[in-house]
Amino acid sequence: MAGHIQDRWYTTKTGPDGKSVKVKSQRHGTGLRYRARYVGPDGSEKSKSFPDGQKRLAEKWLSAIETDMTRGQYTDPKSVRITFRQYAEKWLDSKTSSPMTRQELGRRLRLHVYPVLGSRPVGTFRPEHIRELLAGLEAKPGVSPSYARNIFADVQSVLSAAVDDSLLSRNPCGARTVRRPKADPHRVVPWVPAQVSAVRAALLERYRAMVDVGAGCGLRQGEVFGLAEDSIDIDGHTLHVVRQIKHVEGHPVFALPKGGKKRDVPLPDSVAATLRAHLDACKPAEITLPWDVPEGPKVSARLIFTAEQGGMVWRSNFNGKEWKPALAVAGLIPEADQNGKYDSAREHGMHALRHFYASALLDAGENIKAVSEYMGHADPAMTLRVYAHLMPDSRERARRAIDTVFQRMAQEDHGPHTAQ
Repeated sequence: MAGHIQDRWYTTKTGPDGKSVKVKSQRHGTGLRYRARYVGPDGSEKSKSFPDGQKRLAEKWLSAIETDMTRGQYTDPKSVRITFRQYAEKWLDSKTSSPMTRQELGRRLRLHVYPVLGSRPVGTFRPEHIRELLAGLEAKPGVSPSYARNIFADVQSVLSAAVDDSLLSRNPCGARTVRRPKADPHRVVPWVPAQVSAVRAALLERYRAMVDVGAGCGLRQGEVFGLAEDSIDIDGHTLHVVRQIKHVEGHPVFALPKGGKKRDVPLPDSVAATLRAHLDACKPAEITLPWDVPEGPKVSARLIFTAEQGGMVWRSNFNGKEWKPALAVAGLIPEADQNGKYDSAREHGMHALRHFYASALLDAGENIKAVSEYMGHADPAMTLRVYAHLMPDSRERARRAIDTVFQRMAQEDHGPHTAQ
């Protein structure tokens, strides 16, 4: 049996004859009598107390603990005292050093998970509780399948950490009866060149080169805004993507590109020429921002794209006052209503330029690994999931390849033979 049972109503002393005898302790007759004690997998002592007359129950409890340890199903008894919300918030603090990521994860948990599961003790989680959460998300207005997948992944990560910390024997998110929300069936439909040109022409001249950089090098919006003069290597035909401008709780900061990955992107001659012309017309401005967090060290960079007043380009201002009006002129969204407001244009945000870039490379026969590297994706599998339907149809190439081989085989079979 793991550990031992302590009888707190008696103590053992050595009698005059040198033999051990049990005598009543100061606690005799008060409080819980038996304390079951054992050392957990983490090396710390655990215990649970039982009343008088329940020594057999204490022994069964210790025996069950030993069985769970042997089977690898042990959970710390304190798991029934720690709620999901308490544990998740501790997990968030240690999960990532990125305030942006913590903020987004915390927001999803607060809005969609804590109201359903927040008060449930971690050690009591079962697959039925995850199924209940997913059913609620499916019926909740405004929660798309993709967003529900993100929420599910958050819960799965929290409970995986709880398993690692011995607060849960297995993650209920992995049960066969728990079905991960399906991804949106919506496929990316890239702009055609005429649409890219139309949006570019509708922008102010100082912002037009942004379209060339997005569509010709695949940069994200924050990377375009954070592009500095020293990022351009004309001689090496390379664009160095080393920073972005992002917003942490409303404060702009410089940071590494998404995923913390710097990358080098081929710089086409056409884009290089556009950037040279832009730099002649709009001189770079030195902008100083904190690094990574609002309290971070100040960093300066000579940014290529600036606002009309000479400062950095603010995402909200640009999207509302420059980008959406250009989309409307290009016919991609309706004109503003009588209050000057435009329809939502999620599928026509600046990210559409990255989709155009990916589609152009794939259509030209570039391999998926290279496209993934240029776009700064976590791995080629992600690029394949998003853009596989844009890859050129390979069936005709397959037919031609096999026909060529078979024709060669037929010629060899029916060609002249040397007499033996």
